[in-house]
Amino acid sequence: MTILKMSSTYAPTLKEDPAGADIASHRLLLRSGMIRQNGSGTYTFLPLGMRVLNKIQQIIREEMNAKGAQEILMPILQPAELWHESGRWDDYGPEMMRLTDRHDREICLGPTHEELITDLVRNELRSYKQLPCTLWQMQVKFRDEMRPRFGLFRTREFIMKDAYSFNATRESLDESYRDMEVAYARVNERLGIDYRMVTADSGEIGGNESIEFMALADAGESDLVYCDCGFAADTEAAECGVVMAPAQERALEKIATPGVHTIEELATFLDVPENATVKALSGKGADGKVYVMFIPGDHELNDIKAGKAVAGWQLLTDDEMVAAGLHKGSMGPVDLPEGVGCVCDSSLKDVHAWAVGANEDGFHFLGAEPGRDFEPTLWADLVMAKPGDLCPVCGKKLKGARGIEVSQVFKLGTKYSEAMGATFMDEDGKEKPFIMGCYGIGVTRSMAAVIEQRNDDNGMFWPVSIAPAEVIVVPLSVGDELVDPLARDIAAKLDAAGIEVMLDDRDERAGVKFADADLIGWPYQVVIGKRGAKNGVVELKDRSTGEKREVSVEDIVAEVVRVVADAKSALEAKTTDIA
Repeated sequence: MTILKMSSTYAPTLKEDPAGADIASHRLLLRSGMIRQNGSGTYTFLPLGMRVLNKIQQIIREEMNAKGAQEILMPILQPAELWHESGRWDDYGPEMMRLTDRHDREICLGPTHEELITDLVRNELRSYKQLPCTLWQMQVKFRDEMRPRFGLFRTREFIMKDAYSFNATRESLDESYRDMEVAYARVNERLGIDYRMVTADSGEIGGNESIEFMALADAGESDLVYCDCGFAADTEAAECGVVMAPAQERALEKIATPGVHTIEELATFLDVPENATVKALSGKGADGKVYVMFIPGDHELNDIKAGKAVAGWQLLTDDEMVAAGLHKGSMGPVDLPEGVGCVCDSSLKDVHAWAVGANEDGFHFLGAEPGRDFEPTLWADLVMAKPGDLCPVCGKKLKGARGIEVSQVFKLGTKYSEAMGATFMDEDGKEKPFIMGCYGIGVTRSMAAVIEQRNDDNGMFWPVSIAPAEVIVVPLSVGDELVDPLARDIAAKLDAAGIEVMLDDRDERAGVKFADADLIGWPYQVVIGKRGAKNGVVELKDRSTGEKREVSVEDIVAEVVRVVADAKSALEAKTTDIA
């Protein structure tokens, strides 16, 4: 190895927080000289940042190789024809960066690579004997975010690792999916990320089963619920048990509620908690039919679940509500206008007395009961899960957290292979579509997620697995006839012992060196001052804990080797229970 030197490293650190950097990872990556912003949602990675990025990619590469996945590299430019085949050219939305070449051919900068990989194998993988096959790449992706923000979390250009499995049977897909799930768990453990595996919605990628790996952090854009029993899910995908206030069966009663239009106003008017009321939201489906959805009053409608219950679900405008004969703030399931569908959340099925609108301005019903006073068109899971709901596995109350999605696995099934005619010859001699899986890791996003979990007022502290170097040697008096040679000697011996070393050989004040060492976040600091050098001791600092202790010059190399090895072993030990 080679000893790194701060004097020759391009790492322009900043004393002040940059304007517009609202979260820790964005602020600290800029201040530590690891990245620089070029434009809205685009960044250059500087040498220290590249060292971290390369180590993350190497960990991913090792785990992919361990599962027998094969690395390829696909182009960023993708022809529109492939996306028309899959049906996603018009469906993907404005996030896709589209352009036209000099021959007037439409192309896009790849936001994802399902179409390209399916096209690649459809004329090459021809027999069941070649399956299963998992191909993967590390590539730049592009998405034209309306509002890039939060540094590396929401950018227009980012690095992603994506893998695709091709299988002959559902059972084979299950095995490939599980392999990637295990590999991703190992990657997160080796990166030092505190994460949860959560049930998720497949979104624009498609498919019928998906797991997200969420790094727990206050800066996360996703809400999740979890239970001590091991259950965890994105609030948009989670099934849950909703707790409604107890209600006794009673006769239907219509009451005047002047000026009451919201659930909060209704709960106050009745002097009951919001979970004793029922909320109504109106919309229409792809078939043009109007529906009213009814959910517990203290919950929010989950648009993804609503879209699964009623295809093409979209909320009505005020004018559309009037045209449908609905009364905003007073909608209810009893005596809905003719032709309007009634979709009710499953949690309300056993509630015998609904406090809900009466389909008349200024009036509500008490005691409305399904099966007696009205018949729902459909019962469905409609609500957004939240902390306090009941775990669907063990029944205990769910806890809540915010998370950063760092990776995700999908079971795509035959969504792309059927659309694009990608088939193989099965052992029965019949052509069948590939059964596919898709697996992605946000590489640059994972880098930022680590910082969100590992920072303090002075900077960040990297795990040894991905730190730009494992230890920094800090001589406090450069050029001193005792301190300087000792620092270089210790650095050389650490390097010879297999430790990655940065030597801060800059002619700077001690305060500047201390501040930069903490800011950049080297896992361990060996500090050498005049007094200590005379007495044959140096200071060893653990950046993550702030612990400082004196170690003799004779023992410092062996001690650094030990603590680095212990730190690596601690990360690796967490992967041993992942089956």
